[in-house]
Amino acid sequence: MKISARNVLQGTVKTVTHGAVNTEVTVELSGGTEIVAIITKRSAETLGLSSGGSVMCVIKASNVMIATE
Repeated sequence: MKISARNVLQGTVKTVTHGAVNTEVTVELSGGTEIVAIITKRSAETLGLSSGGSVMCVIKASNVMIATE
């Protein structure tokens, strides 16, 4: 697979929580850092996501915002 995104992080699915329309997927990276993604329920089903599965988190963002109080 070739993609234009430069930030691809390998991880393991920790949890998959299905809602009516969307699914919340928690992925654990090496070192214990977790990334949470919200994807459509249909996409989660098509990908066959389940706890313990190996996945890639692809991050492509035009903007990164940082704020302080």
